[in-house]
Amino acid sequence: MEWMKKMKIKYFNDTGRIVTIHPATFLQGCTGDKDPIKYLEERTFILPEGTYPWVKMWDYGEAGLSILVSPIADKDHSVE
Repeated sequence: MEWMKKMKIKYFNDTGRIVTIHPATFLQGCTGDKDPIKYLEERTFILPEGTYPWVKMWDYGEAGLSILVSPIADKDHSVE
């Protein structure tokens, strides 16, 4: 089935700041480089099969930016 292939999401940091990656990104099954994303750097995250990305960013002011990439399973296509 087409929807069960692993999905990739690419993030391009054009913020002018360093973006850290929230640890839950990797606890929820995504894989990728865990190092902070530098300005003008692109990062690819690989999601588990049958999921799509839900992305959230936080701005902690002078402490910096953080991104969470969370894999979400589509309930209409759940595998039982």
